Amino acid sequence: MSSKKDRNALPSWGSELWLSRAQRRFIGVVTTVTVVVALIAWVLTLTPWPSALAIRGLFERGGAETAAEMQRHVPDTPLNALLDEHVGGDPDADMRYDVFSPADGGDEPLPTVIWVHGGAWISGSSTDVDPYLRILAGEGYTTVGLNYGLGPESTYPTAVHQLNDALLELDARADDLRIDRDRIVPAGDSAGAQLASQLATLSTNPRYAELMAIDPALDADQLAGVVLNCGVYDLDAMSELTGIGSWGLKAALWAYTGTRDWSQESPGSTMSTIDYVTAEFPPTYISGGNGDALTWIQSLPMRDRLVEQGVEVTELFWPAAHEPALPHEYQFHLDLGEAQFALDETLVFLADVAR
Repeated sequence: MSSKKDRNALPSWGSELWLSRAQRRFIGVVTTVTVVVALIAWVLTLTPWPSALAIRGLFERGGAETAAEMQRHVPDTPLNALLDEHVGGDPDADMRYDVFSPADGGDEPLPTVIWVHGGAWISGSSTDVDPYLRILAGEGYTTVGLNYGLGPESTYPTAVHQLNDALLELDARADDLRIDRDRIVPAGDSAGAQLASQLATLSTNPRYAELMAIDPALDADQLAGVVLNCGVYDLDAMSELTGIGSWGLKAALWAYTGTRDWSQESPGSTMSTIDYVTAEFPPTYISGGNGDALTWIQSLPMRDRLVEQGVEVTELFWPAAHEPALPHEYQFHLDLGEAQFALDETLVFLADVAR
């Protein structure tokens, strides 16, 4: 008769069988995870959609938070606001715009800031800059926030054509919208600064307009100035970035241009306005934060190129060691004293070139 100890003991073959099953289960899990990771990696080499949508989600949350921060600084100045106007009257079109102007002072045309929003070309909307445009309008300007088709749903150069079409409509409606046709300032942040620089280059470099196959909506003498915050102007420099941040930017550019080889094909060239600016480029305000990698490889080189061409440049950059380190699009973080200073400098620039 077996003892209690004997009855509770597992035979050696049972122990070996249990270990074998555990090992097989572990190997199965590892194999499954490996296959899934490999499939995800493979899919990411075929299409930019998953990466673009993930980046869009992150940017949209950040844009909403930044807009809420700016909203706290919007004064109570009465404004006229025309929201969600559709270019050509098509409610299904990507091309929409918002217009703000002072409610007091009659209906005379005002110097006009036309702002292109950022978002890495794959996210964002004019609502992200709505509070900033209200602040500028409160200082006596007509301000316009433009929307455009985002990647990967729309691919380059669709957005440039759409923005040019929007400018044509704004020019046609100038009298109704209090837009001064001869005192227009294209402006933008991040990807929007890149697009704003393209619009200004189209109007001031006929060879570039021919290369883009676009008849510019505005003549060079209609542009009073340009505002460029934290933009991208040299795609060769972008292609050399490394790290997780560079992965996001490269994925966004793949989604926006429709080609993984954007740096070696026409988008890499024509988006690089640093190579096409001339002495006819409008007076420019350009800025970037010291904690933003794009400042060092994009904004400062663009500043240098404009100066070389003899363009009047107003710059606002911060020492490398400045604390706190100012992030990408620091200008919108109006809780910061540096952002308030940048706003004041922007208003001084606008008064100088557009009044």
